[in-house]
Amino acid sequence: MEFKFESNQDYQLKAIQSITNIFNGQPLVSPEIIFSGEESSLAAIPNQLYLDKHSLFENLKIVQKENRLVESDCLKLTEGEIDTVNGTKIINYPNFSVEMETGTGKTYVYIRTALELYKQYGFRKFIIVVPSVPVREGVIKTFKMTQKHFKSMFENTPYRYYEYSSDNLSRLRQFAYSDTVEFMVMTLASFNKDSNIIRQEPEELQGEKPLHFIQATRPILILDEPQNMESENSIAALSSLYPMFTLRYSATHRVPYNMVYRLTPFDAYRQNLVKKIEVDSVIEEDNENVPFISLNEIKNVGKVLKATLTIHKLTKSGNISPSKISVKPGDSLEKKSNRKEYSNFIIDEINAGLGYVKFTNNNRLQIGETTGENKEAIFEAQIRQTIVSHFEKQEFLKKDGIKVLSLFFIDKVDNFAGEDAIIKKLFIKVFNELKADLPEWKEKQAEDVIAAYFANRKTKSGEVIFEDSSSGESQKDKEVYDLIMKDKEKLLSFKEPVSFIFSHTALREGWDNPNVFQICTLNQTISEVRKRQEIGRGLRLAVNQQGDRIHDPRLNILTVIANESYEKFAKELQSEIAEEYMKEIEKRYGKPLSTLSEEELAKVIEEFGEGIIPPKPPKKRDRVVARLRKEYILDSRFQGLWEIIKQKTKYSVNINTEKLIQDVVPELNSIEVKESRVVIKKSSINVTDQNVFEAIQMTREKVVETNKGKLNLPNLVDLILSFMENTTPSVKLTRRTILAILKNMSKKENMIVNPQQFAIEAAKIIRAEVNKQLVDGIVYEKIDDWYKMEQFESEFSSWKENLIPSKRSIYDLVPCDSNVEKEFVLELEKKDYVKMYTKLPPWFKVSTPVGGYNPDWAIVIEEKTGEECLYFIRETKSVDDINKLRPEEKFKVKCGEKHFGETLGINYRMVSNANEI
Repeated sequence: MEFKFESNQDYQLKAIQSITNIFNGQPLVSPEIIFSGEESSLAAIPNQLYLDKHSLFENLKIVQKENRLVESDCLKLTEGEIDTVNGTKIINYPNFSVEMETGTGKTYVYIRTALELYKQYGFRKFIIVVPSVPVREGVIKTFKMTQKHFKSMFENTPYRYYEYSSDNLSRLRQFAYSDTVEFMVMTLASFNKDSNIIRQEPEELQGEKPLHFIQATRPILILDEPQNMESENSIAALSSLYPMFTLRYSATHRVPYNMVYRLTPFDAYRQNLVKKIEVDSVIEEDNENVPFISLNEIKNVGKVLKATLTIHKLTKSGNISPSKISVKPGDSLEKKSNRKEYSNFIIDEINAGLGYVKFTNNNRLQIGETTGENKEAIFEAQIRQTIVSHFEKQEFLKKDGIKVLSLFFIDKVDNFAGEDAIIKKLFIKVFNELKADLPEWKEKQAEDVIAAYFANRKTKSGEVIFEDSSSGESQKDKEVYDLIMKDKEKLLSFKEPVSFIFSHTALREGWDNPNVFQICTLNQTISEVRKRQEIGRGLRLAVNQQGDRIHDPRLNILTVIANESYEKFAKELQSEIAEEYMKEIEKRYGKPLSTLSEEELAKVIEEFGEGIIPPKPPKKRDRVVARLRKEYILDSRFQGLWEIIKQKTKYSVNINTEKLIQDVVPELNSIEVKESRVVIKKSSINVTDQNVFEAIQMTREKVVETNKGKLNLPNLVDLILSFMENTTPSVKLTRRTILAILKNMSKKENMIVNPQQFAIEAAKIIRAEVNKQLVDGIVYEKIDDWYKMEQFESEFSSWKENLIPSKRSIYDLVPCDSNVEKEFVLELEKKDYVKMYTKLPPWFKVSTPVGGYNPDWAIVIEEKTGEECLYFIRETKSVDDINKLRPEEKFKVKCGEKHFGETLGINYRMVSNANEI
């Protein structure tokens, strides 16, 4: 196979032209030998730039305007103090940034751009700086694959490319003296430390530092993935190469250095320049029967080590949901979760160096590890779904001459290469099961179709020179390394059996293959694992056996087999993109987004789209003071109202146990309890006009594993009591009552199928019936206590937008908590028969079995005769039917009817607008 490249893709041509146009006005420079100094014998044929900074800046602004980018306010320069052959010099050099989505040919574009710079202006010395070995290998591979293509395009212009190697310093002389185009590829690690050989004085260079040969050429630096080169040390190292200027290429820039071209992930997706994405979510549902704990990260907070965990927490509403919590040594997960299942989990030790949390029960979790889920079942389901998808796509795409590859990201190397390599064992087992009925795969052995890439190997100087899949540097290891990293054509041939590739983190950035059609994430989605890096390995458009790029969007679909919901996948993908752009925006303007002016924000939205911008920051909020009208509260009409409503009461209730049992048992028998299970749900990822990635669930949903018969049965009575006591409102019943309810059930199998889910639903039903009895049977009686009028504050402050000016309220401004309340107040102000009213303050509460109740409004209305006042208490809600309220709100309204209407004798009602008072 020979890869073929297209020379007329508009977006690539635009990216190339955007850089070359920066140097409009620069003459075509002929090669000229220049000595570094009068007393130095070091000579070189360097790059020469005749444009001044003003001309570069004017060209930059023109290019930015053409590409609808925000124009730079100045030509951003990098300053560096450089050790050269003549001593210390200060250099200032500009940076120009190109943003291209992963998989759209970034490496191709910058190599071709460099050749255009030579053709138009005579620039000839280029250093490509990469952050890692996979990126370096990818660059060298692209040079090899494009050599014939570019020789034809540039009329056989001679150029050389090679890796920098400290074992072959003579190449630096060649780089300096050559009058042809030279490309040297260097890892940042090869020159960013004083101990690097490039900064020494080896004998073969007669006292010259290798670095001096590079400096003498005033090289043009091309930074591949420059977001990994932003530290002070990295910037200083880059400056030490004495560059004329740098070109920065990435899909995820962190710092905006004179952006000249941008192809966003949304643009690439919309224009079908990358594969479409679909997600097969493999998740465990309804399994709260064992304590779930995931260790997300460890960090130092105010000199105290804290860990962030995800646990299954009992909420006040009575549901169990995943929640992130921060813990320190001594913390109890039982208290954090409100669940007795976590009683044995108390934080004993947090070790940042080794990245683990230890509990007093001797359980230990590493960062990224999880306990409490059916991990093996999830792994098997993901692996099975990946292999199934692989087989299906290979069958479908074979007629188009496309070989399918699948890439697995695993949670830890030991799970593939260790003694108990569970992932490898599962793959072999599932592969052998699924291949049995497929002629194409039937005779293939699992060990022959897999390859892995994990470990680092370093030289004495610290430079990574080789990475392979095992601890031994055997010939087989070398072959695997070459196949994955270098022999892309061989890997894409139908003759090569390897189709499934396993990695930990080494292939997340810098490596890709156009025919990766499945990415299976057998790892935890934590901060170190970035979705864009992972899925970027499979976004490139596929190629066939002739090396032709396939543009049909029906064929170019990347399936991500993820261990999380498709909604979460899309949300986190969008979040990562937004986070990257937000950093750039804030760097560009030198201030947080919330402080941008309207004009600045409009520019940002025009350039980036609304989807990556958080909700528009509110305008500056003003606090204002509301003042009490003392003459109003001294008015006889308000005094009459207050005399009635100030009275405090106490309540008593009676629970009819027999009726409770009789009413709840039929409902408990009707509970639909699902077995805990591993489920696969398929969705497609779309991009909206607002530049938002969203997941749309497709029709397929498949249950692949259940936990039937595998659960330890808890004490259900204790479990139900725990759920009832730790939710709002809290309800306490005796063990005898709960036991009697369970004994009277006819459908007892529900208790066994999924005890936790049954207990949650049972607690809700019992609590609802108890609350109904509490409210129906509640009796209020007056006590020798009351609210005092002196408790009204003479003034209070609140946000201006939440206060309505009033002529009829006892305060000159009325606080409103919702639009319903605002509309209610505005209508009250129009009604002449409303003589006086007040929003009842937060301290005015009625005791109820479901918590303190603060009613909304106390109103004085004068009858037409003008001789008698009517006193009302009104509760405003957005609905007109009490049965549409949440249970807690409904109970409080009913208690209000009992307290005010039956006990105090004042008219009480719930209303939705002022016309109903």
